[in-house]
Amino acid sequence: MTSPTPLAAARAGTYKLGERSVARMGYGAMQLRKLASEPAKATSLLERAVALGVDHFDTAQFYGDGAINALIGRVARSNVGVTVASKIGADPNPGGKVPMRPAQRPEQLRASVEDNLRSLGLDHIPVVNLRRLDVGPGLRAEGDQVVDVDDQLAAMIALRSEGKIGAIGLSAVSLATVQRAIPARIACVQNAYSLVNQEFEDVLALCRRENIAWVPFFPLGGAYPGMPKVVEQPEIVAIAGELGVTPTQLGLIWLLAHAPNILLIPGTADRGHLEENIAAAAMDLPPDVLAKLDAFDPPPPGDIAV
Repeated sequence: MTSPTPLAAARAGTYKLGERSVARMGYGAMQLRKLASEPAKATSLLERAVALGVDHFDTAQFYGDGAINALIGRVARSNVGVTVASKIGADPNPGGKVPMRPAQRPEQLRASVEDNLRSLGLDHIPVVNLRRLDVGPGLRAEGDQVVDVDDQLAAMIALRSEGKIGAIGLSAVSLATVQRAIPARIACVQNAYSLVNQEFEDVLALCRRENIAWVPFFPLGGAYPGMPKVVEQPEIVAIAGELGVTPTQLGLIWLLAHAPNILLIPGTADRGHLEENIAAAAMDLPPDVLAKLDAFDPPPPGDIAV
């Protein structure tokens, strides 16, 4: 595959994320933990993404206990126009079985924003997503971590009024939670969603009607054992082969074609995979192939080990 041309990420157009419009192909930073001991290599990867048109970087304090934020912040400060989106609702849990722990209470949300500001080296975070832990695999809130969304949104609205954060987003949420949060002027929703997992089609439809960006995590299927993956579906692999693209690219192209409010943040620590992902933003699907993928019946999830 030839290297994508500069600004390839912008070929799929833009969509509004808070007060900014960003290229629909962005970058999720979780995989950068693999390069935590190689900051120069990680920075080079991020700069390559910027050169190819990526201007939306998704991160979190609990990615490497602030180390990844430091890398993202450095790139954001040196590239005008880069939009940083971070997450709160969980805190780092170094040395734990799971590298993060729930932090849902309003005072914890505020403390997490302050932690993100320090590690990013910014005085304002353009987008902050509240990871609610309502749905999907992973953490669940228990005990005093079960907090009403209205109380959480009140804390985030206050932070927005203070200028510490810009747009408010939600992550891992149900349809009912999104409906309750709309009056708070939420800008985006992040749920697990892909060609092989369309469980939240109703939430996506609501977001599309309300002009809310849909930013799916696990855009190529699940990272947990038992969750279907795009690259493991024979039908998808066969279609990709016929088109001369990779199954990964096909999964990303379908998402961009599926709804105009979808913003993608696939992550990788590999330069070749980065360029492959970004190249997908410049590709279109023939109408018959798009129809075939639209009719694809996602496989049922297996027993998910978390």
